[in-house]
Amino acid sequence: MRRYLSKLPRSTEELLKWHEKFMSALTLLIGFTLDNFALKRVDLFWGNVLLFSYLAVAAVGIVVFHLIKSGRWRGRFFLKIVPFIPAAIQFGFGGLFSGFVILYSHSAAYATSWIFVVILAALMIGNERFRQYYTQFAFQASVLFVALVTFMIFFLPVVTGKIGTMMFIASEAIAIGITIAFVRSFSLAAPEVFNEAKWALRKSVASILLIFNILYFTNAIPPLPLSLKEAGVYHDVRRAGDVYQLEAEPLEWYQKYLNYNTTFHKAPGERIYVFTAVFAPTKLSTTIEHHWQRYDEVEKAWKEISSVAFAIQGGRDGGYRGYTILDNAEPGNWRVNVETGGKLVGRVSFAIEAVEEKVTIDVKEY
Repeated sequence: MRRYLSKLPRSTEELLKWHEKFMSALTLLIGFTLDNFALKRVDLFWGNVLLFSYLAVAAVGIVVFHLIKSGRWRGRFFLKIVPFIPAAIQFGFGGLFSGFVILYSHSAAYATSWIFVVILAALMIGNERFRQYYTQFAFQASVLFVALVTFMIFFLPVVTGKIGTMMFIASEAIAIGITIAFVRSFSLAAPEVFNEAKWALRKSVASILLIFNILYFTNAIPPLPLSLKEAGVYHDVRRAGDVYQLEAEPLEWYQKYLNYNTTFHKAPGERIYVFTAVFAPTKLSTTIEHHWQRYDEVEKAWKEISSVAFAIQGGRDGGYRGYTILDNAEPGNWRVNVETGGKLVGRVSFAIEAVEEKVTIDVKEY
């Protein structure tokens, strides 16, 4: 018992080091698990309340920390709590980036959007090792700005029911406005801290804006709040009441998770169906396009064969369902890009092989 007690922290500094050594990974795992349950949809009220709470914890923590460190707030109580405030700021940002990883990974078409999800995951994991930087105002405010832009990118379309480039630009503008208001208020409360950090902060915010715009216009940012719930290539698609009956070739259990290596065995005269279900928030309606492309082995490039668009309406948990059909498809490598306004929502990739007779099929409902 004494040996166990001797290992427990005896001071604030030892407690913080003990927390970093033993509790950071556990806190990350617990927080990510809780966020995964709370953030199943981008338009759920309590999910957004949770994200707002994380933002508030981080923003309030930044202000309180510097008011104490600058000597404007004095007293024994403030001196006792000041070592723990960077950990509170770290908790707020950790919760935000954990939630962002969950939400954006639901929407990511990994062919193009993987880089943004990886960046968010790096911020989430790296957050556990950033504690020494959470005492620097320029760093704190920069991370807050990243969180605001990332949040507004999907929250504004949820509120307005609109999506597209103008909404992205408006999201950046709102994040800039909130950050300016926050920084100016902070400069009145702790002018000496602000004056020391202002040039570094301006350069940081400009760099962050540049990176976000590069990622967006190269399709690296997933088109949240849209997300692809289901997608696949089928031998037939029929609607029966409120469900769709999908005829597909039998797959091994592991192949169900590997949509990119599907082989479609096409009999003479057989049509090819691509079915998708795209989730959108309740207020949002938009147009989804299926772009059918075949890989040209001679030119080593994807050539568009057909493009079909249809409107979707948000609100259904399983996503708005729709399908397109292609006749007389030639053998080879194919893909169907699922897009909205030029932004990739998802992709169905498959290879077509010609066979003499129609293959055995399974029927599933969606």
